[in-house]
Amino acid sequence: MNLNQITIPSLDLEKAVIFYKTLGLHLIVDALPNYARFLCPNGNTTFSIHKVEQLSQNPETSIYFECENLNDKVSNLISQGIIFDELPNDKSWLWREARLKDLDGNQLILYFAGENRINPPWKIKK
Repeated sequence: MNLNQITIPSLDLEKAVIFYKTLGLHLIVDALPNYARFLCPNGNTTFSIHKVEQLSQNPETSIYFECENLNDKVSNLISQGIIFDELPNDKSWLWREARLKDLDGNQLILYFAGENRINPPWKIKK
């Protein structure tokens, strides 16, 4: 099994498409105003947004996008007007993360974990 598709809600897909293209995702399905799908720049993972009439009052999902050059990526996005809630910093779980919300309030984390993503020191041994 391989996780390869995430879909999130949006009130305004036209604005959301611009936002996610600015983050660096590649638009591959344009079915506006109701749906759009992107290909992540590395690998074959796809990410989509679909139109909703209202958003959940308590969104609890976090979407992680891994970036090898996290500091440079965040600096570039800031220069394009993207606002971050938390700038890149090292976490106790050995990941470096920056946090922001998209235009619909979905929690996004740009991060770099390297080898620690799959093989942290506390990984379960078989």
